[in-house]
Amino acid sequence: MTTNLSTRPDYLVGTWKLDPSHSELAFSVRHLKISKVRGTFETFDVTVVTPENPAEISVTATIDVASVNTKQEQRDGHLRSSDFFLVEQHPTMTFTSTGLVTDGDDFTLTGDLTLRGVTQPVTLRGEFGGIITDDYGNTKAGATASTTINRQDFGVSWNAALEAGGFTLGDDVTISLDLELTLQK
Repeated sequence: MTTNLSTRPDYLVGTWKLDPSHSELAFSVRHLKISKVRGTFETFDVTVVTPENPAEISVTATIDVASVNTKQEQRDGHLRSSDFFLVEQHPTMTFTSTGLVTDGDDFTLTGDLTLRGVTQPVTLRGEFGGIITDDYGNTKAGATASTTINRQDFGVSWNAALEAGGFTLGDDVTISLDLELTLQK
């Protein structure tokens, strides 16, 4: 990994765990060629390890795909089925970082995303929000990031033709993260 974090005065060595009550993992996909369907995953975990050498930072994430929430129960059930996430055989989606490049507070994080048993490289672009100590003495860090994947690359190919031409769903899925992490003591 390439990074210039060693020059940051707030760089801290340690293991950072997700604060789920202050974090969100969301997605959106084109629907009927005219709008987007949005959803979240309600259950996920992220661990960031910041070693002495910032070039060796690692990020891992596990997402419970059954926790998908698009605010429409029937659609969520369909997403859990073999047409989409195939939850019974692949209950989790995972991410493991392979590289990090920083430019001030901006970063590019590369890694391997596994969905439905298929692993593909992805690139997340984001912004580091900073580090602060909360009122309870906990050291917190924040970051936002996003990426776009092609769902077909992961074997998620269900679609339905529209009478007006085209298909019900687009292939590109935008994934957005808004994370708050706590330094473990």
